[in-house]
Amino acid sequence: MDTVTAPLTPRTATAPFGRTAVAMITPFTDDGALDPDGAQRLATHLVDEGGCDALVLSGTTGESPTTSDAEKETLLRAVVEAVGDRARITAGVGTSDTRHSVELARAAERAGAHGLLVVTPYYSRPTQEAVAHHLRTVADATGLPVLLYDIPGRTGTALAADTLLRLADHPRIAGVKDCGNDLLKTAKVLAATGLAYYAGSDEQILPLRALGAAGCVSTAGNLAPRAVCAVRDAHDAGDTAEAARRQLALIPLIEAVTGSQTPGTVAAKALLRHLGLPAGPVRGPLLDADDRLTSRLVDALRTTLDRTARAGRGVPAVAGAAVPG
Repeated sequence: MDTVTAPLTPRTATAPFGRTAVAMITPFTDDGALDPDGAQRLATHLVDEGGCDALVLSGTTGESPTTSDAEKETLLRAVVEAVGDRARITAGVGTSDTRHSVELARAAERAGAHGLLVVTPYYSRPTQEAVAHHLRTVADATGLPVLLYDIPGRTGTALAADTLLRLADHPRIAGVKDCGNDLLKTAKVLAATGLAYYAGSDEQILPLRALGAAGCVSTAGNLAPRAVCAVRDAHDAGDTAEAARRQLALIPLIEAVTGSQTPGTVAAKALLRHLGLPAGPVRGPLLDADDRLTSRLVDALRTTLDRTARAGRGVPAVAGAAVPG
């Protein structure tokens, strides 16, 4: 059968990991310890006030390389307790070690996760056959749906289209967080499989939604969750012009947080601290934003909120919080 014209499966009409997910930062206390209470407060803010229906924990934005397995489990349990009855909680469990990823996946299932985010193994640069074996092995380890994470700019290993087409047959591999910046590959896999695609780059939220993506996993959503939700809502309501205005309004914030030399975690935590929301410092080797960088980030957030207010029909971009002067 021609894979490009194969009939789509019902999974394309679903959003197994939510529709608008935030790649949530991991809050720490001032001395750098995990802050479970702060995580619960931030999660509640993003879901109940921000309008997001899903959270992704322990991804790159959540500083997964520098949090321990025990901290990941504590964080997950805290967030599931706070919002797990009204939001899909996906736990990042991907590492460069297959056995370790399996252990994290099983721990996440026990802790109440609704799904797993599994990145391609990094640094060792395995072959596509080895990548597929790794991902299948993790997917076989639990009964949870798996969101594959394609981000070759960080891992050094892309998920090839043919690999994705093969992995789509696995009963628990349900979606892709797409940071591959390869629209042709994305379109090919979307057209041929039932995989639920999620824009992992904020500038791709509307373009991928227009192609049939299920939703997004947003870093900017930590800071302007309602503005991110508004892009999806306008598109789904059939107002493509409004959706475009909403997407374009986000660009100053997206560029400042994820499109510059500043790591997204550093930028997001600096802005969350400015907004008075739980964040805390980053862990080394990252360094916290200084006053000059924070000022530039605040200006970008303020510009985005101003543009968002003008773009729509008075829907606030950040529920319950204005940008302090």
